[in-house]
Amino acid sequence: MENPIITALKTRRSIRRYKPEQITDEELKTVLEAGTWAPTGMGYQDPWIIAIQDPALKERISRMNQEIWGRDIDPFYGAPTYVLVFGTDPQKWANSVYDGALVLGNMMNAAHAIGLGSCWINREREMFSSEEGKALMKELGLPEGLVGIGALALGYPASFPPTVKPRKENYYRIIK
Repeated sequence: MENPIITALKTRRSIRRYKPEQITDEELKTVLEAGTWAPTGMGYQDPWIIAIQDPALKERISRMNQEIWGRDIDPFYGAPTYVLVFGTDPQKWANSVYDGALVLGNMMNAAHAIGLGSCWINREREMFSSEEGKALMKELGLPEGLVGIGALALGYPASFPPTVKPRKENYYRIIK
């Protein structure tokens, strides 16, 4: 069975090369709003979404991520926009990470649907559990007690992955 949503889900890819021009405010708001429509446990709407386009702040966030990653490359692949997702400490709200992951997934699919590229970026939990990360969260106006869940590199794709891995055998099973 095919329809536009299924096709979009099958054709979305992680983009690791971006054009330098900034996305429009309308595109950014479309992606961010899609994140707010992700399902959350008990409708709690726990995640916090922060979009970063300020060059100095992006550099700071990239450096923090690099230090944890231990590699001297831009972990956001030159994207003009970063989107950070935070949630309540999972010891206080068990669905926190799951809710944030769904928000990130919605935003990646929305980005693809409007012609943008995105890539999930890891290490936010470690970044924002550091003293520097906690100070940055305070600067961003976030409440205390949140943890970093994940981030997106977001922008216009400069290239697309040339191949797609076939889906593994027995990826799903149906038991009747």
